[in-house]
Amino acid sequence: MPKFAANLSMLFTEEAFLDRFAAAADAGFRGVEYLFPYEFEAAAIKQRLDDHGLTQVLFNLPAGDWGAGERGISCHPDRVEEFRSGVDQAIEYARVLGNTQVNCLAGIPPQGVSEADAHRTLVDNLRFAAEKLEAAGILLLAEPINTRDIPGFFLNRTEQALALFDEVGSDNLKLQYDIYHMQVMEGDLAPTIEKHLDRIAHVQIADNPGRHEPGTGEIHYPFLFAHLDRLGYQGWVGAEYKPRAGTQEGLGWLDAVCG
Repeated sequence: MPKFAANLSMLFTEEAFLDRFAAAADAGFRGVEYLFPYEFEAAAIKQRLDDHGLTQVLFNLPAGDWGAGERGISCHPDRVEEFRSGVDQAIEYARVLGNTQVNCLAGIPPQGVSEADAHRTLVDNLRFAAEKLEAAGILLLAEPINTRDIPGFFLNRTEQALALFDEVGSDNLKLQYDIYHMQVMEGDLAPTIEKHLDRIAHVQIADNPGRHEPGTGEIHYPFLFAHLDRLGYQGWVGAEYKPRAGTQEGLGWLDAVCG
């Protein structure tokens, strides 16, 4: 059975952020992830983790002004120094929280920046981040995201991401495979996971359409969870979905899997 982590940016949002840790533990999750920790003191988050016996699984590198619609700056040629400062900030938080992997959002290239320049910047930034994070004992992840939810997102397919990783040339860079995003972009989920399992360090889930709970759409999650077990996947599975009618009301899928 996979290890499930609650994404606290999307689940239990009926509660204030620091109260979501207790709600996740009470619901049976043993790990948590979220988009960003940076609005809160690391020590305050660490206390909630310890109080509820939770593992800090994942968060993202700083990704620009999220509220203004930015979805990552790692492909922005004019913001390299900001990106590198964000790597340092993520390391500081990860050390306090016991977090051993962080995700890099590629972002949407700014107007007027060529695809070649955006690509070159992303490669250079990933290479820098992978090296610096490796020295701190932290794994770097990068995630393809569908271009329906985030039009123009630069990294959007599995093979594209892996070719990019080959160009970066670091063993400290792995794939964050979001089943929902990849169902939208390319499908063929089970064979893709099997083919690239050794390069996948984290999996995320939501159903399609709607990005709701597993079992509300077209993706056959009982098969995929069993598939991950058969393949010997040892990483976490992040529940990163939009509850259709409240978080608690939609947790039947977790009860069914975990018994």
